Amino acid sequence: MNARAYAATVRRVLAQLVADRRTLGLIMIVPAALLTLLYFVYLDYPYGESLFNRIAVAMMAILPMLVMFLVTSVAMLRERSSGTLERLWTTPLHRADLLLGYATAFTATAVGQSLLLCAVAAWCLGVEIGTSWAWVVLTALVVGFLGVALGLFVSAFARSEFQAVQFFPVVIGPQIFLCGLLVARDQLPRALELCSNLLPMSWAVDAVGELSANTAPTAAFAADLGLVAGAGAVILAVAALTVPRRVR
Repeated sequence: MNARAYAATVRRVLAQLVADRRTLGLIMIVPAALLTLLYFVYLDYPYGESLFNRIAVAMMAILPMLVMFLVTSVAMLRERSSGTLERLWTTPLHRADLLLGYATAFTATAVGQSLLLCAVAAWCLGVEIGTSWAWVVLTALVVGFLGVALGLFVSAFARSEFQAVQFFPVVIGPQIFLCGLLVARDQLPRALELCSNLLPMSWAVDAVGELSANTAPTAAFAADLGLVAGAGAVILAVAALTVPRRVR
């Protein structure tokens, strides 16, 4: 790994994000906007306040992963289709420099996304948790990193932005159904419960659930957050090995 190439990649990707206001707006605003829409869905629903609070807490772990997965996978494919990646491969740039640079730049934007999402939830929508919101911000940031890693990984297997989007229901869809958002995981059929135990989104939802139910971070929260961070690091390492050096 070359530190100079890595730093140059981070600067280039951040500059592209700043110049691309639509993508930056998607990352920053869409999660908070979707959470606000969910608030109005439950506004007049019987027992809607408590139901919304439970689902909103789970969304803190789901929305960052969804958005960062989608944006990162499409952004990497855009680099390939535009020829930028082909030119970069003619330089001494290593796969690890490229993917770590991408992960760092997009995770940095996830900081702003997490802060805005939690601010809207706490101050505008009245979402309540048992502990400090700082831990929720940290969790959303780690989950955003996992979404970035997944997006970079699947981009190696797609030939166009359209194909990258097609991975969304394959990679993210089952995790949403099995993470405990719709049905508590211990009430799922046994086979599905075992599957849900292996999915990173389940660990992330469990982590924010611990923050909601307790007045201080617990050992279970630390274990779940560690699993999410570890999964992101492993997936990013695998992505660095699988990303093609040739542009198809």
